[in-house]
Amino acid sequence: MKVNQRHYQTIWYHDGEVHMINQLLLPFHFAVFKTKTYEETCTAIKTMIVRGAGAIGAAAGFAMAQAARTAPESGYLDYITKAANVIKCSRPTAYNLFYTVEAVFAAALNGKKQAEDVARKLASENIEDGRQIGLHGLSLIKPDMHILTHCNAGWLAFVDWGSALAPIFQASRKGLNPFVWVGETRPRGQGARLTAWELYNEGIQHAIVADNAVASLMTNGKIDMVITGADRIALNGDTANKTGTLDRAILAHYFRIPFFVAAPGSTFDPLCETGAGIPIESRDQDEVKYQEGPDESDVIRRINVTNPASTAINPAFDITPASLINGIVTEKGIINPCRSDILQFLKID
Repeated sequence: MKVNQRHYQTIWYHDGEVHMINQLLLPFHFAVFKTKTYEETCTAIKTMIVRGAGAIGAAAGFAMAQAARTAPESGYLDYITKAANVIKCSRPTAYNLFYTVEAVFAAALNGKKQAEDVARKLASENIEDGRQIGLHGLSLIKPDMHILTHCNAGWLAFVDWGSALAPIFQASRKGLNPFVWVGETRPRGQGARLTAWELYNEGIQHAIVADNAVASLMTNGKIDMVITGADRIALNGDTANKTGTLDRAILAHYFRIPFFVAAPGSTFDPLCETGAGIPIESRDQDEVKYQEGPDESDVIRRINVTNPASTAINPAFDITPASLINGIVTEKGIINPCRSDILQFLKID
């Protein structure tokens, strides 16, 4: 991604420190946040300083490498085992997190350097996966197409490139002139704050749309395609993604608008048969009750936007059944959301 004409990755690892773009400050302020311990990196994951399935996966892999790096020689296995369990608890839905923790943990059994090497390798693979998803998804985009997204699945959600936005970035660079409807994505506003910022930086035409205005746009023929990312995909194609994705899929099905999911192989859970087995993270009600933004002095403040005496619920994800998904855009191509194709994609007998 380019910020002020300089190329950045969302997250990277150097000399035992994890560097990440602080997504809590965007789009108002751009800053890099650093963590020195796996515990600090876990906190960054929990508080959504870093977020998005691919970026969470990279952060978790780096956290596991940090744990191996600082583990004592005496009790090394117990230390890294405890660390792995702590990291896995930081965000329970995104499967990329578990995928990278397990891979880096296995490498850590052979040594500290091996853990760091594998963590970096997985982060590099995440970048290439995003690039390939963009190239394969490009075939879905026609000139001047109007595309709806939900949440954020661009650069910031991966180490680079992203998933759902990667084909849009590629289409723009090919001169196809896509227009993006950016679903605001309450309560955290990842679409309004992050996706819109990414598209602006890339020079792509877009407009932020209130979450409850999508049906109206579809009724008036203003949406040609919907594409979202994913946090975990079951073997039958059921997909967990940010709350509101199911709404989009149901509406797209009703209006006969193609609905696609974009995700790399590390998002597929080979031990999860259906969406019923995907854990849904429940987050603090204050994310619904409060919003943040800069005041007149450019100081970011938090204000209550709901009735103070009322409570709220905040499920972070919902499950879109495979029957509502037209296809899954992966780093190897577009596959059908069905068990046979997914098993073949994952090379599972």
